[in-house]
Amino acid sequence: MIRHTSALAALAPVTLGLALTLAPPAAQAQQRGARPAPAAPTQAPAAEQPAASNGPQRLGTFGDWTAATHTEASGKVCYAFTRMEGRNNTLLTVTHRPQGRDQVSLRIGRAFPRNAEVKVDVGDTDLNFYTSGDNAFARDGRATVAAFRNGRDATAKSPAPNNRSTTETFPLSGFTAAYEAISKECPPGSPPRR
Repeated sequence: MIRHTSALAALAPVTLGLALTLAPPAAQAQQRGARPAPAAPTQAPAAEQPAASNGPQRLGTFGDWTAATHTEASGKVCYAFTRMEGRNNTLLTVTHRPQGRDQVSLRIGRAFPRNAEVKVDVGDTDLNFYTSGDNAFARDGRATVAAFRNGRDATAKSPAPNNRSTTETFPLSGFTAAYEAISKECPPGSPPRR
């Protein structure tokens, strides 16, 4: 379990970085804490520019969700993500990798207390996430994906400093279409593509 946690935790910043790469320029500037500079009229936003061969490739935007792919050393990775409105560093992501499918992660922009648990509610379904650093991971990815496919929103309740808790709500509008896009691009049992 420790090895699995470390591997997922190590990959979470990659997913955040790729999600921010696909963000509009204003969102990228907000993440860095700078004011967005106006783009030259002839310059296309980063999300519309062709990506490098190993860089993120957008598969599409589906409601509140974006689907994309990129290549890692282990092969092709497909992922879908959404953000909380106004908080670009707060992401809910579902990832398919050659070594695992339905990897669901949550990043809220701050470190979780050690050994913290996060509860995610989708309608009447309660889902458990474990934490590592500033990421939380679904204990049961398949059950989480099934709940997302049938839900309207996902509400994450997590511990915060000073014995407080926080609540983040993520829209699920477009999740099913985004999930189908990444599943088509990275089908089950497909060999790693490079």
